[in-house]
Amino acid sequence: MRLPEAIFVATTPVDLHLSFDRLAGIVREQLGADPKGETLIVFHNRRRTHLKLLWHDGTGYCILYKRLDRFTYRIPLAIPPGATRVSATMRELELLLDGIDQATLRAARRSTRGRTEGGRPRRPRETGTASRGMTARDHT
Repeated sequence: MRLPEAIFVATTPVDLHLSFDRLAGIVREQLGADPKGETLIVFHNRRRTHLKLLWHDGTGYCILYKRLDRFTYRIPLAIPPGATRVSATMRELELLLDGIDQATLRAARRSTRGRTEGGRPRRPRETGTASRGMTARDHT
């Protein structure tokens, strides 16, 4: 069994209790794709803890359903306004299936915010006397 080359990620959460035919209907009616074509569609739930991949292998529909134990899925793509789906590469799909640790994500966001201020690198704050050019010997 091989995966299709065209990969699309649905941009809005879906009720993952839906099975083959209902998801295929969403692909057809809301995402504007052919569910039996060379297309793999990635659906996610609202909390981004579950994913369903739907594709047709030529003989029938296939679903891969994955639940992460501790992490969440993060759609790694820029989503244009009003888009119902975005295209993804196989590498992006692999990264998506790996999930992302929320603690790592929060730490990365904090460090990014800490380094930039108004689009420019932020200067370190001066603390203590050492930052003013004074040494411990100057205080004695």
